[in-house]
Amino acid sequence: MILAVTMNPSVDISYPLHEFKLDAVNRVETVRKTAGGKGLNVARVIAQMGEKVLATGVLGGTIGDYIVQELNKSDISNDFLNIERESRNCIAILHEGMQTEILESGPTLTKEEGADFLGKFEDLLSKVSLVTISGSLPKGLPADYYQQMIEISQRKGIPVILDSSGDPLRKALLYKEKPFAIKPNITELSQLLGMKVDSGIRHLQQALDHELFQGIEWIVVSMASEGAFVRIGAADYRVTIPKIEVVNPVGSGDATVAGLAVALNRNQPATAVLKTAMTTGMLNTIEAGTGSINMTKFNQYFDLVKVEKID
Repeated sequence: MILAVTMNPSVDISYPLHEFKLDAVNRVETVRKTAGGKGLNVARVIAQMGEKVLATGVLGGTIGDYIVQELNKSDISNDFLNIERESRNCIAILHEGMQTEILESGPTLTKEEGADFLGKFEDLLSKVSLVTISGSLPKGLPADYYQQMIEISQRKGIPVILDSSGDPLRKALLYKEKPFAIKPNITELSQLLGMKVDSGIRHLQQALDHELFQGIEWIVVSMASEGAFVRIGAADYRVTIPKIEVVNPVGSGDATVAGLAVALNRNQPATAVLKTAMTTGMLNTIEAGTGSINMTKFNQYFDLVKVEKID
């Protein structure tokens, strides 16, 4: 079983509008509400791939209740730390080919609540064989909180895929206990290193030679429509994907993490792992729903992904 962690989940609300009028009334006929947050997107895709998954994190209030109800409807097992304060809403206004987002910051956790979740997290590790940690940290938790989770996981012998950015990601790379896999994009890689990183193969190789990345077994550098550059141990790979018609790119990175997690958990060969991860990312892109794939199309797109080892 895979444990999918979302520390700052939300209800994602999508408002599609033909035209977004400022300082006026905008009426919406169709509203889509989803149990959201990057880790919940990951959990949903893992479940759609037929793999057992357990969703965890911190939830509160009526919004938290709604998230649990939605997960239960999708038969996704869950075990959250419950707090009294409300979880957050995240609103996306889709208009004129653009997406305007209004994101609540979510509740501020106390030191005690942070400690309580670490205890729950350690208990849940006895049930799982791999962990994904996705997204931002709630306010109130220290920037090294993910690193603390990775340290606990390493003591239990459980690999962690970390998909975050900024200080939480940097802190997780500064210690001896490293995540098993990370999935930065080019922008996040540039922020980590304090320098502009471009998509050239040699430049990416030089960037990943930095000491921050020593000891990480899998580094998947997401390059959107260009695919990915991947370092597995001492081997580098270029992964390319076909041109596809994009319906909704939101959550495609999370779907990629889900595919990566499932394939690694099934002990598939490296090439199959990479093709699976890219395929699930693409399948999310061609669906209207966020964190959703159609597995009937999996083999068709899997065969279109190309993996080339770089000498």
